[in-house]
Amino acid sequence: MIRNIRQSLSHKLSFSILLLAVVIFGGSMGFQFLHSQRIIRHQAETRAESILNTTSMRLSQYLDEVETATANFEWLILKNMHPDSLLLYSRRIVEENPNITGCSITSEPYYFKEFGRYFSAYSVRIGDSIETVREAEYEYFDKPWYKVARVQGKAVWIDAYDDFNEGTLSNPEVIVSYSKPLINGEGLFVGVVSTDLSLKQLSQAISSHKPYPDSYFILIGDDGHYLLHPDSTKLVKKSIFTDVDPLKHPDLIALGHEMMEGYQDNMEVYINGERCIACYQPQPGTNWSLAFISPESSVFDTHYKLLNILIPLIILSLIIIVLLCRQVVHHASIPLKQLVHQSKQIATGNYDEQIAHSKRSDEIGQLQNSFANMQLSLKQHIGNVERANDELARRIEELKEANELAMDGVKQKAIFIQNMTHQIRTPLNIIMGFGEILRDSRDELPDHEVDSITSMIDRNAVTLSRMGQMLYDCSDQGNVALVRNDIIQCNAAIREAIDNTCRQFTEVDHIHFESTLPDSFCIRTNRLYFFRSIRELLYNAAKYSDGKHISVKVTETQTMIRIVIEDIGPGISEDFYEHMFTPFTKTNDLSEGLGLGLPLTRRHIRNLDGSLYFDKKYHDGCRFIIFLPKIHDD
Repeated sequence: MIRNIRQSLSHKLSFSILLLAVVIFGGSMGFQFLHSQRIIRHQAETRAESILNTTSMRLSQYLDEVETATANFEWLILKNMHPDSLLLYSRRIVEENPNITGCSITSEPYYFKEFGRYFSAYSVRIGDSIETVREAEYEYFDKPWYKVARVQGKAVWIDAYDDFNEGTLSNPEVIVSYSKPLINGEGLFVGVVSTDLSLKQLSQAISSHKPYPDSYFILIGDDGHYLLHPDSTKLVKKSIFTDVDPLKHPDLIALGHEMMEGYQDNMEVYINGERCIACYQPQPGTNWSLAFISPESSVFDTHYKLLNILIPLIILSLIIIVLLCRQVVHHASIPLKQLVHQSKQIATGNYDEQIAHSKRSDEIGQLQNSFANMQLSLKQHIGNVERANDELARRIEELKEANELAMDGVKQKAIFIQNMTHQIRTPLNIIMGFGEILRDSRDELPDHEVDSITSMIDRNAVTLSRMGQMLYDCSDQGNVALVRNDIIQCNAAIREAIDNTCRQFTEVDHIHFESTLPDSFCIRTNRLYFFRSIRELLYNAAKYSDGKHISVKVTETQTMIRIVIEDIGPGISEDFYEHMFTPFTKTNDLSEGLGLGLPLTRRHIRNLDGSLYFDKKYHDGCRFIIFLPKIHDD
């Protein structure tokens, strides 16, 4: 088959047309398939968001009904704080609200002295009847529905729990509770009224409408535990992180954290090996988060069925196209045989034999005329070859220049390695030398000399650590995207960098710090790289100035915080201004350091969405200015 295709022009053209048709059809169908998938996905996500909003509103109605019923009886309870009244109001709340499965009204210890430490009026709906009792004595003060409301001093929704208590009347179902503290007219906390809603009712309210057969809703509490899930074995006892391997399912871990943080969005997750669309949002008025889960197989079911019909039709169309093309091409290629003999003469090197021009105007006639003109163009092609040779010589010369640049790069690399070796050797020799002194003569040395030697070893060890960290930061591994999730107090972090600098440079006994920001002002950043940036600028100020006039000033604008670090000293020469942020560049090749401090500092600041400037108008020393975005949490 392959030999026939190679020897037959009609077969080649037919096969080429087939490939072209496959590419065109495949490309267009693939584009339409992907485009339709995006449209269907977008519609599914939009629909899921709409259903999620509707379901959230339906759930809010149930919750609002419980909250309203509780609020309506609060003033009556406070007005009539009597044991019999509390039993009556507890029962009425359950009777008048069919969605409420239970209600307890509990008092502070010894509020009713005739009943001792405990008093709890409790009504629970069991089947079609309601039972109201004064509960047996138990430590309800430690229960979440009582303790949380009392500590926070406001109405709260409590995550699902099992109401069973030994020797008391208990709700037979797993419930969630709305707890509202009772504050009397004198502003004193006297008890809690807690109304219960069963998870079964919540599940019925949420799952009443599902757009896809296999879709479902989940509801989790603020600690990630399931409040609602189609698998009832997971309720309360398991969380969204239970039995989930973070390495295999980071998407589920991310979904859990997004929901617990109260975010609203949608994402793709794999659940039980199946890709699903998860749309989630916080439930208003609670610490819960509601999510709608829909498998992609359900979303694209109709789409895949249509695709199974289109693919056979496309294959049949391609076969018909190939057969028709083969017949047409075979008939049209017959005149080409007449040109074969003449082309063979040219193939043997006989360029003088003139090929006759054809009067045909189609492609075959144009081909014959092209062969006739080929001889006339030979001279022109030879000239082109000569020009190509000249261009080749020019490119060879460019390659020589590039090679020289590469050799210069190797030389620069050797210089850098020598410089780095020298910079590391000096503190290393100091550490080793003083280490030998301490080892051989520690008992003979005075205490102040031992302290001095220890301080010298510590300073040089810090220098080695600093150079190692710089080398790592300038590598590909060190240049990674920063995670800016640290909430830090700006003034405290700068003071820590100042204290670190003063400990490292004994000749610097004070660095002036001035800030218009309150000490409680916080920013969201990467604490490590924020600290390193401030410390590096202070290190240079202490090292290259008189060490007595270093200051740090912090101010703010509407959107940024401004940190100014300045010193009095020799400063930086104007010739070095444009090179100061170039890696491995120093004012003097013999000076201490690797030439990485300022370049890495500017890179760290930029990765923090800030900027670093050198004030060229300041001539008493050096002044560097840092601008960082003022994104803070009060």
